[in-house]
Amino acid sequence: MNIKINEKKEIIYLIIGVFGAFLGLFGVAFFNQYILMSLSLWMRIIAMIVTYWIIALIPIIVMIIAKDNLEDYGFKTDNIGWQIIAGVLIGTCMSLVLTLIPHLLGLGEYVDNGRRYKYLWQFVYEIFYCILGIGFVEEFVFRGFIYEKIKRIGKTDVVAIVGSSILFGAFHLLSGNIVQMIVTCFLGVLFCLFRLKIKNCSILSLIIAHGIYDALISLWSSLLL
Repeated sequence: MNIKINEKKEIIYLIIGVFGAFLGLFGVAFFNQYILMSLSLWMRIIAMIVTYWIIALIPIIVMIIAKDNLEDYGFKTDNIGWQIIAGVLIGTCMSLVLTLIPHLLGLGEYVDNGRRYKYLWQFVYEIFYCILGIGFVEEFVFRGFIYEKIKRIGKTDVVAIVGSSILFGAFHLLSGNIVQMIVTCFLGVLFCLFRLKIKNCSILSLIIAHGIYDALISLWSSLLL
C-alpha cells in the first residue's frame, strides 16, 4: 500500500515538475523576445543566465517539498576533478563528431545554430552561458529531476532514459522543428548513457559536456560557415 502511495506522489511530483519546466521555458522565451533587448549589454549578459534558471525553479521547489537531495539526482561529491575531466572530454568529443565532422563534409548548415561571433569575449561568454545557464538547467531538470522521478515510477533505467529523452526533445520544439526535436531526443539518450556507462560521469560532468558541446556549435559555425 505504501509503495502505491509513494508512486502516486512521484507521479504528481513529475507532472508538476515537467509542467513547471515547460512553463518556465515560455517565460524565458517571452522575456527574450520582449524585454531582453531593451536592457544594456552588461545587463543582458547577466540576465540571459539568470532568467534561464526560471525553467528549473518549479522542479527545485518540488525537490525541496519531496525532501530529495542533489545526490538523488546524480550529483556526486567525490572525485570532482575526474568528473570535470570527464565532462570536458565528453563535450569535446561530441563536438568533434557531431559538429566539426559534418562541417568538414559540407553539412554544416544542418548543425548550425545561427549565431555568428567576431570577438573573443563573445566566445568566452558563450561558454559560460552554455554551461551555467543551458547546461546546468537542462541537465538538472532532464537527466536529474525528471530522470529520477521516471525511474522511481517505472523502476528501470530504460524507462527513465526513454521518458526523459522524449520530454527533452519536446522541450526543444519551441525553438526548432520536428527534426531538431528528434535530434535532441537522441542527444538526451546519449547523455543518459554517458552518465550510466562512463566512470566518474555525473550530472556535473553532463553539465560541462552539454555546455561545451553547445558553445562549440557557435565556434565552428562562425569559423567555417
